[in-house]
Amino acid sequence: MTKNTGNQGQDQRRRPSALDNFKPLLIDVALPLGSYYVLKEVFGASTFAALAWSSVGPALRTVWSVVRKRSANGLALLILTVNVAGLALSFVSGDPRMMLAKDGAVSSTVAVGILVSVALGRPMMTAGVKPFLVKGDEAREAAWQRLADGTAAGSADFRGRERVFSLVWGVALLLECVARVVGAYVVPVDTMVWLGGVLVAVMMTVTFMVSGAFGAGPMGRLLAAETANGCDGAACGQPQPVSRREAAAAV
Repeated sequence: MTKNTGNQGQDQRRRPSALDNFKPLLIDVALPLGSYYVLKEVFGASTFAALAWSSVGPALRTVWSVVRKRSANGLALLILTVNVAGLALSFVSGDPRMMLAKDGAVSSTVAVGILVSVALGRPMMTAGVKPFLVKGDEAREAAWQRLADGTAAGSADFRGRERVFSLVWGVALLLECVARVVGAYVVPVDTMVWLGGVLVAVMMTVTFMVSGAFGAGPMGRLLAAETANGCDGAACGQPQPVSRREAAAAV
């Protein structure tokens, strides 16, 4: 009987789980956005109070990153900026068209943050697409790191596609902002209330398709190819040839 529980435990410790890959999205995006809606809809907090309290998490994450890692956490900083913009705009009241345009202004803040991250060579939307491509697999995680570090043959193409993915989302959000603001002052208020939701649905659908075709899709193919190139048996979890002496010792 072969005893290999030690090796299995070691492999499990090395393999990042899907939860590990999703942590940045959960902490930096889902938690603050979720807390905003819970505070506002469930506990009846005002827009100002909900935005203020939901900003605490991103603020702490940003400060922690600056103090501990000497660098700003991009997603946390973006959500914090959006909340601060929302706090500033929440003082504007009494004009229904201005309130409709406010959602577009928040979208523009996100769009500008994404486009700036692309210009700086640190595409912010990477944190959103990586978990879906890596899938918590150790070999794919290692291949991603090689492609991102520039040490793999397809690194240049991969990083270009990475920028394209974020660029598509940044431009789409910016266009949605323009459409919302223009619609708020051109289209009748009653019409714009439901049309705003339609604009978001159409924008999301089209953006998913375009960013997938020109960004995530090619990134996935490059990642699969690099994973295959980097597999040497042990890296992919495949059994290695065992000598007779090793086999006898394991029984």
